[in-house]
Amino acid sequence: MRAVRVSEYGGPEVLVPVELPDPVAAAGEVVLRAEAIDTIYLETQIRGGWGEMFGIELPYVPGGAAAGTVVSVGPGVDPSWRGRLVLARLGTQGAYAELVRTSIDQLVPVPDGLGLREAAALAHDGVTGIGILEAMAIKPSERVLILGAAGGMGTLLVQLAHAAGAQVVGAARGAQKLGLVKRLGADAVIDYSEAGWVENVQAAFGGLPVDVLLDGVGGALGTEAFALVAHGGRVSAHGAASGGFAELDEADVSARGILVRGIEDVQFETSQAQRLATEALAQTAAGSVRPAIAREFALSDAAEAHRAIEARSIPGKAILIP
Repeated sequence: MRAVRVSEYGGPEVLVPVELPDPVAAAGEVVLRAEAIDTIYLETQIRGGWGEMFGIELPYVPGGAAAGTVVSVGPGVDPSWRGRLVLARLGTQGAYAELVRTSIDQLVPVPDGLGLREAAALAHDGVTGIGILEAMAIKPSERVLILGAAGGMGTLLVQLAHAAGAQVVGAARGAQKLGLVKRLGADAVIDYSEAGWVENVQAAFGGLPVDVLLDGVGGALGTEAFALVAHGGRVSAHGAASGGFAELDEADVSARGILVRGIEDVQFETSQAQRLATEALAQTAAGSVRPAIAREFALSDAAEAHRAIEARSIPGKAILIP
């Protein structure tokens, strides 16, 4: 089978197309023929040298999720799985390939009416997005600020917060991305690459503080946005697209009575992740939300996809097609 493998950490050029033996399903496993493969920013960071943090040993096949058709089942697996359309959530590796082997407890059936590209795009961002919305318990009319609103997960968070009845301000970089965020339901959009962006957020909320901050960027931007959060507000500091998480003063957090949830709070156990994935697929099939797929790349062009992700040159999701 064709796959993409990383043999040394480095830039996108270390993503090398290779031929590997076809996988064989062991007991409790299936093999699916991937038709769409998810990509997320974290995969660029792992490729760049974060592998040890996630227990990855070189060489490895990147990718944490793919959608496709089950083509074979291992011993002890119900044969009715064969031929079914599924989403497979693998963790952190193994998905950048034509054929993907996984255990059955990592499978989510794709509902009727939902395409495999959309299913793949929801594998990580849909799970995390719905998990964040549940944890933040957003109420109608609350003021919600979303940093990184034009990314794969940010675009879902905009739609979910809007559907919850919140007043949503989406912050991103550049007119193209801001236009997408506005079309997805944000009440106002702010370019955080411009001077005075914090004051622009305040103006968008009529001078009132932020009830909920959903920070998918981190770094200095996340720290600046935290200053806008109301006493008793809630913060999800789940993103590090800037290269690191926002640095928050614990004494300030405590004094203002702010609930802060971090990246560790969106690392769900298998059963909870499967529930959230099922919910994400169901909501999308019903038309409640939709993943913003910006561009599709051939599997052999995975390096080009990583370059685009790192350059933040595309609004929304990048998907690989074997």
